[in-house]
Formats: sequence, structure tokens, C-alpha cells
Amino acid sequence: MVRVEKSGLSVDAELAEFIETEALPGSGVWASVFWDGLARLVEEFGPRNRALLARRQELQAQIDAWHLARRGQPHDAESYRAFLREIGYLEPDVEDFSIDPGELDPEIASVAGPQLVVPITNARFALNAANARWGSLFDALYGSDALAGDPAGRRDDGRDLDSDRVRQVIGWARDHLDRTAPLAGGSWQSVRDVSVRDGVLLVENDAGQTGLADPSQFVGHRPPRRDGCREVILRRHGLHLRLVFDPRSPVGAMDSAGMSDIVLEAALSVIMDLEDSVAVVDAADKVAAYRNWLGLMQGELESSFIKNGREVWRSLAGDVGYVTPDGEDAQLKGRALMMVRNVGHLMTTASVLDAQGNEIGEGLLDAAVTTLIACHDLRRQSRERNSLAGSVYVVKPKMHGPAEVAFAVDMFARIEEIFGLERDTVKLGIMDEERRTSANLKTCIHAARSRLAFINTGFLDRTGDEIHTSMEAGPMVRKGDMKDSRWIAAYEDRNVDIGLACGLRGKAQIGKGMWAMPDRMGDMLAQKIAHPMAGATCAWVPSPTAAVLHATHYHLVDVFARQAEITAQGPRADLAQLLEIPLGNPQDWSSGDIAWDVDNNAQGILGYVVRWIDQGVGCSTVPDIRDVGLMEDRATCRISSQALANWLHHGVIDEDQVLAAMKKMAAVVDRQNAADPMYQPMAPGFDGTAFRAACDLVFKGRIQPSGYTEPILHARRQQRKAEPVLR
Repeated sequence: MVRVEKSGLSVDAELAEFIETEALPGSGVWASVFWDGLARLVEEFGPRNRALLARRQELQAQIDAWHLARRGQPHDAESYRAFLREIGYLEPDVEDFSIDPGELDPEIASVAGPQLVVPITNARFALNAANARWGSLFDALYGSDALAGDPAGRRDDGRDLDSDRVRQVIGWARDHLDRTAPLAGGSWQSVRDVSVRDGVLLVENDAGQTGLADPSQFVGHRPPRRDGCREVILRRHGLHLRLVFDPRSPVGAMDSAGMSDIVLEAALSVIMDLEDSVAVVDAADKVAAYRNWLGLMQGELESSFIKNGREVWRSLAGDVGYVTPDGEDAQLKGRALMMVRNVGHLMTTASVLDAQGNEIGEGLLDAAVTTLIACHDLRRQSRERNSLAGSVYVVKPKMHGPAEVAFAVDMFARIEEIFGLERDTVKLGIMDEERRTSANLKTCIHAARSRLAFINTGFLDRTGDEIHTSMEAGPMVRKGDMKDSRWIAAYEDRNVDIGLACGLRGKAQIGKGMWAMPDRMGDMLAQKIAHPMAGATCAWVPSPTAAVLHATHYHLVDVFARQAEITAQGPRADLAQLLEIPLGNPQDWSSGDIAWDVDNNAQGILGYVVRWIDQGVGCSTVPDIRDVGLMEDRATCRISSQALANWLHHGVIDEDQVLAAMKKMAAVVDRQNAADPMYQPMAPGFDGTAFRAACDLVFKGRIQPSGYTEPILHARRQQRKAEPVLR
């Protein structure tokens, strides 16, 4: 690694060149200001970061000792809570308050809708996500399993359409309009013509000439283009629906009114991820990730790929122009509001060494560089800025308790000072995914009350931390039964209840977690309406198609009205329920049950880790033990590895059983990846870096900090990158 000296820091030369030749020009920040500021940031916050991590270890050691001293005794929940208060794990509540984050973009504060999470290292995925603000409902229905029938064989060029399936799509869409934009007379099912006259929407159907039951839902239209295609724009619960009429198109020719599509406002916001969905382990990886974030903030990111033998280019979509009922020209944003998820407090990076030659906190580097890059958006004059409110949205994951939130708040305050930004320009998203944070959520929110933009329940990481925190308490329930534990219901309800009590309604997002089965859109359409019904103003989806389909749930549910109902109900769960430990009873499980769980967890770990280590893929659809594709990232890997580590520690299984399952499932994963020309099989040698990494996650899982996968995965990926490339 070639290094250069910058303000007393030893910086990887590739990173330094990127900062000085790409990130700084146009940002309004001088190079000396950046490097001097980063050096001060490292000097001031590096020791605080290390102290916070030491506090995590201290608390975990005390909790372990408490459980060990009582092994074999019935769990005393009341004494346990008193103990957690005594050691400072549970902190005193603050007085009631309401957050005051200032002006936020409406996508964050006042409009509810789907949220995408995408690895920032993949430019094409990032562009697709940013452009997923708008998506075709007809395509989403036709090209997925959302409707009955086999979607296989769909063609994007519009030829060879299944006319029966197209009519099924049209019928579903018209039924949805009846439910969400009803007419004053008759049904959308019999509509023959839709027109705009003198700023009024007119509809002809079997009831004659009519209009919308609520005329305010009509917000404008897009006049006919040269090809005759035109649009009518409606709005439901703040989300826009663009009804496209093109009777000469293959689909429009099958519709009685010539309606060829409904383009929905779908992914209102996107989290561009530098954390769980990426494999970033060195300066070269960091630069690639930061460069894509820079392209997004400058509005200039492009990417190409080969489709059907042709090179296809992607770039950021422009705004959508239309004419209001009053005849005025107006625009709708063409892109999702982009947030960036930094790494947590745990890891360090060799990309920058401090004055003593130590790796600096990776979170410090992310905070400084991603905020610097966002200055390009803040200082752009174009209307097509990311944040029209002039904010930077940073999601901060894996924080343990109020002190760590306060650390992040202070860190961004110092960065704002360094870059000459107004206080609280950087808005903070708190991932409620660690046990100490959810147990002290109100106090955590209070620590960030002047810059809070987002809280959410990250139930996957939260489950991993639940297992690790109570590792010494006993064997945990089977992984499949964990979702039925009382602590999870309490966790999900308390997150919303506390957020609403702290004034987030109409001011900041309350989010819910990911739909993990990207190929099962029918199931998602049936089930994920539970998230807006739970009071979530955003919920994660795995793809633009899923965003479109999930948007229909927000048409059906007025989330802000639902939040008012939830507030009126009063608290739905208490701390005692949240702190219930999900202990299992191995005597109730057959040997077959145990073996199946071991195989299932081993397969999930291997299927994810082999791509992470060998190919640097941080998030992907991994076939499970039944060959069902599941979205896997480090959070899901954390659960599986901690579940096996827990059973191993308590003698439910032994090392030979785990190793045998790993070898058995490695052959299964090899088969599932046989069509990938880049894939390196693990069997029959079982001696590759990826296989060893997967085993490390289990056999060394109990001693990993908070049960995190990053230390092992980073070390093994760095080792793999140094090995010869096999073909």
C-alpha cells in the first residue's frame, strides 16, 4: 500500500487522490480544511470511540457473569431488570419531549411510502434504486407472481404478450382505482374515456359522464405527445399515480379507455448502503463506493450493462413535468430522496492511520467523506437536487444505547463546523437494531432530537444481538420460532409507540424491515400491508418492482391517521416484555428437528459467505435449503452464526455435527451456484478461504464482539483478495 502524509495522517494514496481530485473540487471545501479537519476529528473522537467499544465489552462481561452465577436456576426477570439498571445497561428515562429536527424533505416528514436499500458499490443498482421513485404498475403485476398464473416468458419489447394476463392486470389495476380513487358515479371497470376539460377531470363509463368522488385527487395532466400518449395524474395519501393513455400501444389497445399503464410514485426514499449490503474491506473498495455516492450527489452517475446483446446505459432520471388544473406548469421529483448508511462504530480501517500509526475508526472516515460529498448537492443550483430542504441524511447503524447516539451527534456537529455547514444540516437516522438501543430508545431519540430523521426496527440484527447478549442464559429457541417470541412483538410495537410519543408523526420516518423474498411478490402483496397498518411511514423492499407493489399498500392505508389511532390506544408493550429472553427447551426437539436447523443455518451462512469472500458481493438473493431465494446480508448471517454458536456452547450440538453439516451444505451451495462462471466450488476440498470463514463465524461466534460478522469477514476477504485468482 502506497501512503501519503496529510496533516499528520498516513493516507492510502488512492483514497487521497480521490479526495483531492474528485471529491473536493466543487464541494466548497479546501483540501487543507478537509485534511486538518479529519485529523482533528480522529484525535478528538478516536479515543471516545474506543471507550464506547470497551463499555460494550464491560457490560457484556457483567451480563455473562450474572447468567453464569445463576445457571440451572429459573430465570428471575425482576432481579434481571434490577441488575441491568444497576450496571447502567438500562438508563433512566428522560422527561417527555418532542423532536425538533427543523425543515425536512416531505419524503421524510409528511409522505409515507416504500424505501429501498441498495449497495452503493453497484452503480447500476444504485441508479435503478434512485430512479425507482416511479415504476410501472402494469409491469410489476405482469412480470411477477403478484397475480395468479405463471409470469415466466414476459418480454420487455411488448411482443408476444399474454392477452389473458394483460386483461387480468388491467382488471386488478381498475379495481385498485375503485378502492383508492373512486368515481362519483359507477366504476373504473367500465370506463371508456378519460379527459381533461377546463382543468376538470371527466370520466365516461356505464353511469354516463362523471368524475372523481373527491375532485381534489386530480392534481394535473401531461398533454398528448406527438405519438398521442398522454397522462392524467392523481394523488392518494400524498403519493402520485400517473394514468397513461396510449391506445396505439399493445396494452392500450386491449383497454376500453386506451389505458396502457399506471405509473406509481413508489420508492420515495432510498438508503445508499456502505454497510451491511456491501463487502468493502480496503481503500480501493472505499473509493469505488465513495465515487458512486459522489456521482449521485453531483447528478452525473452513469452505468452501462449488456442486455440482449446490446449495451444499455443508465443515468439519473429527470423531474416529471405536468400541467396543474389551473393551467400552471409544475414538476414532480423524478428521483427518490437518497440517504446514505455509514458503517457503525466497531470497525477500523487501514485506509487512514493516525499520528501513532493506528487504524482510524471506519465510521469517522465514512462520516467525513460522505458528508463532504453531500456538499455537492447542498451547493448545486439545479432544481434536481437530492434534498430540496438542504439536508444531508445519514443512517447510522449498530449503535448501542444513548451514549453512542450522542457520540454520533457530536461527531456530525464537528464535521458541520469543519465544512462550514449550519448546525443540524446532517440529519441522523437511528437503526433500532441492538438490544441496548431498543431498551433505551426514548433516551436515544432524545440525544438526537435536533437532527433526527428516521428510526426503524432492524429485526434481523436485533435478533442476532438478542442471542449474543443472552448467550450464557441458556440455549435459544429454534430460529424459525424466534419470530413468535414475545420480545419481538414488544420490540416492534414499542418502537412505533415511543417514536410517536417523541413527536415523530409528521416530522420524521418510522420504518419497518425488509421483505426478504424478492421472487414472492404475491405473498408480499398479501402480507406487507401490515407495515403501514403498524404505523410505519416507510418499510424496506428488495427491488423496484417490490417498491411499486408495496406503494399500493400506502394508497389503501392512511399511515398518519393510523398513527393517531395508535397514539390514542396508549402503549402496547412494556420493557418487561422486551427483555424476555427467548430460551428454548432442547428436550422438546427431536434429533431430526435439530439436524434440520443445523443444516438450514449452515446452508444460509455458506450461501452468503462464499459470495462475500470470493466475489466481494455483500448482499444477494441466496437460495435457501428449499431453493427459495432469500435476500441475505450480514444481518441474516449474524443470526444464523449466533444461533449455531449458542447451541454449540450449550451442548445442544457438537463441533463434529456442525462441521459435517457445513461440508454437506457446501456441496448443496456448490450445486446452487453451478451456473455462475465466477464461482469457486467449496467441495470436495473444504479448504478454501470462504469455507474457513463460514466455519469461523460459528466456531468463533461466541467471542465475536456483539456477535458481529464483520471482523471475520473482513479479515478473510482481505486474505482472499491477496490470493491468486483462479479460473
